[in-house]
Amino acid sequence: MRFNLFPRAATVALSFAVASVSTLGAATLAAADTPNAYAAPAFADPAGRRARVDAILPEIDREFRDCAEKKNYPGLVWGLVLDGALVHTGAVGFADIAKKIPAAADTRFRIASMTKSFTALAILKLRDAGKLRLDEPVATYVPALARTAPLTGDAPPITIRHLLMMAPGFPEDNPWGDRQLADTVPELDALLRDGLALANPPGVVFEYSNLAYALLGQIISSVTGQSYQRWITETMLRPLGMKDTVWEFTEVPAGKLALGYRGTKEAWELEPLLHDGTYGAMGGLLSTVDDFARYAALHIGAWPPRDGPELAVVRRATLREMHLPALFSGLAAQAKGLEGAAQPAVNFYAYGLSWMHDSRGVTRVGHSGGLPGFGSNWRFFPEYGFAVLSFANLTYAGTGAVNARVADLLLDRAKLPRRALPPSPILRTRAAQVAELVRTWDAALAARIVAENFFPDRSAAAWREQARTTLAKAGDVLTAGEIVPENQLRGTFPLTGEKGRVDVFFTLTPEKEPRVQELRLTFVPKS
Repeated sequence: MRFNLFPRAATVALSFAVASVSTLGAATLAAADTPNAYAAPAFADPAGRRARVDAILPEIDREFRDCAEKKNYPGLVWGLVLDGALVHTGAVGFADIAKKIPAAADTRFRIASMTKSFTALAILKLRDAGKLRLDEPVATYVPALARTAPLTGDAPPITIRHLLMMAPGFPEDNPWGDRQLADTVPELDALLRDGLALANPPGVVFEYSNLAYALLGQIISSVTGQSYQRWITETMLRPLGMKDTVWEFTEVPAGKLALGYRGTKEAWELEPLLHDGTYGAMGGLLSTVDDFARYAALHIGAWPPRDGPELAVVRRATLREMHLPALFSGLAAQAKGLEGAAQPAVNFYAYGLSWMHDSRGVTRVGHSGGLPGFGSNWRFFPEYGFAVLSFANLTYAGTGAVNARVADLLLDRAKLPRRALPPSPILRTRAAQVAELVRTWDAALAARIVAENFFPDRSAAAWREQARTTLAKAGDVLTAGEIVPENQLRGTFPLTGEKGRVDVFFTLTPEKEPRVQELRLTFVPKS
């Protein structure tokens, strides 16, 4: 499965005739058979957010159509998930060239390594149920792995966690691993009985491994007593309403299967479809835009941490755990933004997902997929509440670059706001008290709300002078604005005057009754 760490590669312009775009617009997950229980908490202005997206849909569709033409895809489908709903889909080209069957949102594409997060989530669900521990040796569940000798005398055993984060020490195996999809369990056992060659000691270095996820599939089967395919289908896919997502292409109804191709438009050749096998845990699923949007909404709905009923399929905390960076995987030092400006990013592998944080402070989570005949990508933005996904039916089609551009359109052109974190009661209370303190420096108030370090770090006289001069720049202070939390014990609020505003930042202590340990006053002139 191809995993694209650096998705902004240049493309070559080629001629391509595209089919008309199919747009579902306001179709939502809640309208399908299973109620949508996975939507993220509402943003302050959901109608306004949707209007921002709708305004740039023609530009988004143009990006996807241009990508399909330049990269010569036989077919391409895409979707946008916003605030728990599939709000837009599009498609160009064909699922079956010979029969002229157009690609559509309900066409089943092989999603390749996008499967890995399902496998990782299944492992975490079993961990949550007390069926396994992440730091157990893999050989506990796959005994044949014990025949592989450690690379060095001081190497630890290969654990389940090592497999999840791509650090078991196996060599990168994309070209070889992609062709193992249909292998049987006995064939995998034979490979393990011979002993494996290792590239690194476990836990030291990220190295992309399809074999690692094939072994996770075997662990799921060992723990549950049934095939990992059946267990994932029954405990994850069906409860999510993903009725059109399957492991074996022969189960897809006639006319609904995307055939895979290689070559160019002048000489596209059918790529034989691989049957499901023991390596399917690393890349075997076939899915649709409509179905996968449900899964994307599940992940988006895990953020932010909050009170309230849990999700039906898995705990929100478990989803967040698999989203977080586990092992450094690369630095995109030359990455550029929408207008070509430098926008470097750091990449980590998480559990079945990649994690990236760029110089704008934007975090995205997702994964690419690639197999002979297919290429795909999905990415979601926890702080912004949206996801972009696309599937193509050309060998190793790299759709990550176009998804990145579309995400930038939503962030930089549509200017979707971050999700607002609700402030805790103590943060609200302290904000009101701090607003009074910076105006008066009342000794009794200060004694109640500031921490023991506050005045030793800086004298009361120095604070009074700085507050006086800073507030004077804003003129007569008229209003104190709402606190904007960074977390439940830190945030910023504005004091607005005739000539500008003073942004008041403060941090509270970890005491049972949190007190102000740090304060910053920043004048912002009126524009």
